[in-house]
Amino acid sequence: MARIVSSKNTTKKEVIIKKAAILFRKKGFAASSMRELAESIGVEASSLYNHIGSKIELLQSICFKVANDFTIHLNEIENTTSPVVSKLENIIRFHINMMLNNYDEVFVANHEWKQLEEPFLSNFLNQRKIYESRLIELVNQGILKKEFKNIHPQVAVLTILSAVRGLEFWHRHKKNVKIKELESNILDHLLNGLIRK
Repeated sequence: MARIVSSKNTTKKEVIIKKAAILFRKKGFAASSMRELAESIGVEASSLYNHIGSKIELLQSICFKVANDFTIHLNEIENTTSPVVSKLENIIRFHINMMLNNYDEVFVANHEWKQLEEPFLSNFLNQRKIYESRLIELVNQGILKKEFKNIHPQVAVLTILSAVRGLEFWHRHKKNVKIKELESNILDHLLNGLIRK
């Protein structure tokens, strides 16, 4: 019988979660089965239960890993003494990096969170709401410090998050735009629309 192959830096559970994210992105959470997941890894379905409890546990792991990564990064940025514009640029770069390097997981967290069960659903939505509120406050600080134009902070954050989530489109047209060009163009469009001249 085949075994789940992990590396020095990843556990077998992390391998399963990574493969689950790919499957959930392609087929959707509801349409995906543990048997299909096991086949993609090359093991028997029963072997998966040595490392995870259920399919919904995999979705929880994916969604909260993504949410926690964003929250941890925001905590680090907020604690710096950099200008607000630098903080926001760093956050946007992090969002772009997450979309490009952890695409399957971020896609699943963005689209399949509705399948979470309580209390995880409420916890996830609350964490996301708090994160967005903190971004809004950051933009508001930039306005008060006259680093940004006098714009509506909530609209600015909505625009930023929507633009970065739009990188899903890039994943379908990778050959047309190089990664560095993509990142610099997104930053230029988003930040130059905010910075007070």
